[in-house]
Amino acid sequence: MENKAYELFAKRNNQVRIRVIPGHFATQHSHVNYCVDMTRVKSEARLARVTARLFAESFSNVPVDTIITLERMKMVGAFLAEEFTNSTGINMKQEIAVISPEFTADEKLILRDNLVPYVKGRHVLILAATATTGITAMGAIRGIRYYDGDPVGVATVFGGNFEIPGVPVKKLIGTEDLPAYRSYKPGECPLCRDGVKIDALINSYGYSKI
Repeated sequence: MENKAYELFAKRNNQVRIRVIPGHFATQHSHVNYCVDMTRVKSEARLARVTARLFAESFSNVPVDTIITLERMKMVGAFLAEEFTNSTGINMKQEIAVISPEFTADEKLILRDNLVPYVKGRHVLILAATATTGITAMGAIRGIRYYDGDPVGVATVFGGNFEIPGVPVKKLIGTEDLPAYRSYKPGECPLCRDGVKIDALINSYGYSKI
């Protein structure tokens, strides 16, 4: 499986790269024909910092009080908060919180009482590894608004061509850079219909071959 992997690069800085592996993969909610591997972005400090710098440039004129990180993006989130506070932009020298919420089985965002003050009445930026359909991003936005926060943007490393009214979405690498990428509901997967075995199970932690 891994011998088919190749890399995609961010157009604005080719130091930011992700690995993609073609095959047949199962996520919690869908089947996909590519595994988008974010291990290096999430795990390596130098790459995480460069990724954060690009997002800080994209949102330099957006007020941010809190960064909500999804899919184990907290190291990138910490560097992003640092980039904001050290920049000459609107968030210069501001105290910016970085938090990770919980989600229910039906993907509703939950904040424990001790985290609510970081969202209520604050400008909140969502930071995700992937956002191909916008479903997870919209769920996070609904959760932020439920807790009386103001969602000011979505930053994602790998993203699809969707829009959210009133909330800017910025991606570093897009599905247009991987035009063969497909996502299917499990019962509608053509690979399953053709008898193609699943190569691996994937989630935000990575993949496990089966």
